[in-house]
Amino acid sequence: MRTATTRPEPLPRPGTGLSRRRRRAGLALTLLGLPLLTGLLVAVGEALPLDSVFLLYLLTVVVVAVVGGVLPAMVAAVGSFLLVNWFLTPPFGTLVVESTGRVIDLVVFLLVGLTVSVTVDLGARRRVIGARAQLEAHTLAQLSSTPMALTGPDLVLGHVRALFDLDAVHLVQSQDMDGSNGGADHGIGVTLARAGDQPDTPAAVTEPAGAGLELLVWGRELAGDDVRALRGFAQVAGRAEEGRRLVDEAARGRELAEVDRLRTALLAAVGHDLRTPLAAAKAATSALLSKDIALTPTDQRELLVTVEESIDRLNDLIANLLDLSRLQAGALQPALRPVGVDEVVARALLAHRGAVHVSVRDDLPRVDADPGLFERVVANLVDNAARHTTPGTRVHVTAADTAGAAPPGVSAVRVDQPVDRGAVVLRVIDHGPGVPEHDWEHLFVPFQRLDDSSTTGLGLGLAIADGFTRAMGGTLTPSETPGGGLTMSVTMPASGRTTST
Repeated sequence: MRTATTRPEPLPRPGTGLSRRRRRAGLALTLLGLPLLTGLLVAVGEALPLDSVFLLYLLTVVVVAVVGGVLPAMVAAVGSFLLVNWFLTPPFGTLVVESTGRVIDLVVFLLVGLTVSVTVDLGARRRVIGARAQLEAHTLAQLSSTPMALTGPDLVLGHVRALFDLDAVHLVQSQDMDGSNGGADHGIGVTLARAGDQPDTPAAVTEPAGAGLELLVWGRELAGDDVRALRGFAQVAGRAEEGRRLVDEAARGRELAEVDRLRTALLAAVGHDLRTPLAAAKAATSALLSKDIALTPTDQRELLVTVEESIDRLNDLIANLLDLSRLQAGALQPALRPVGVDEVVARALLAHRGAVHVSVRDDLPRVDADPGLFERVVANLVDNAARHTTPGTRVHVTAADTAGAAPPGVSAVRVDQPVDRGAVVLRVIDHGPGVPEHDWEHLFVPFQRLDDSSTTGLGLGLAIADGFTRAMGGTLTPSETPGGGLTMSVTMPASGRTTST
């Protein structure tokens, strides 16, 4: 099935009824067929009436006209007239005709042959015109019905170049629109789209393509029908360029909207998460410095712990913001090396104050990871799970290679994404309310909390964990915990082996 992206066949040239191959075949049939037919009729002699001879030659002229068109048919008609007159009409061997009736027969024969040849050629030309019109309409309809995001001006110009068999086709912005040449385009304006390299010669045809746009073509000389058709494609190319501008503007609008959303979410979240630890630290330090309050050593220690915890929260917040900016700027460069999963999990949980059940064997294959980034991934996942798990339950952290099984009690946890057997899967399991599957795609969007009613966290933990994991060549996938909750599975390639893609 032909689509808008399929390059069309070249348009049949206007004014050419039949191909050169068929014209040559008609001339060959004339040069070979007429002498052969004449030899046979001379051999038969006067046994065959002259009227039948005329019909046989007329049949030959018709066949030549059908095969080769008007020029070979005219040659055949004139040749038949001469051959009949010389070899088959008394007196033989001369072009003199003995009677007026025979002259009329020969002239009528010649006129009928010429008329048939012209009629056949006109029919062939009409077929070419119909084929051209059908191909033009079909191509224009396809380009017009294709979505704007897919029909760029480059696609339209490629069709124009193929249809008209041109060397190059360019869509340019006129100099009087932008006031400058915009670069080395030889004084023709700014090139917006092209099909083929621009020759050093001036454009053969220039057609307006909309406000401030022109279609320039290089190549063969175009006939009147070609120029007429080219005008329609010039307008389509202009609309495609306008469509591309609209698509680009819409994309920029979406980007600005997303930036605005992130900025609003950042200001709201940071405003709250900055004020809370700052207020706690300010209150604690004010109490410590106050001369009006008598504090026991125990009270002083509790206030100092409050200050420390507030500073830790501020440090985590700033670290997450910096990590997010590194991820969005593409400035993260992991230093991969073989590391033990059990070592990474142990270091990641050193600062965690909640209850976590760890089941990670020390004989697992080592994985290729950046130790610092991997620790942040584990710490963020555990912190996220701890904030959502049901009170009285513990977060589970398990790990196994892809050929092994999870520990008892969590063996039913499934990993939705197939992994290579040369990988290690680390699972962080909570037994909280869970997240509906239709919301999983939003888990890794920055500043998303998905109905999280907690008052802490910017909603960056999972976004940073996913970004770090991808940067190290791993994957982070959510799944449902049997009995309720969410399981986050980190799949990392085993050292010296890579995951399948």
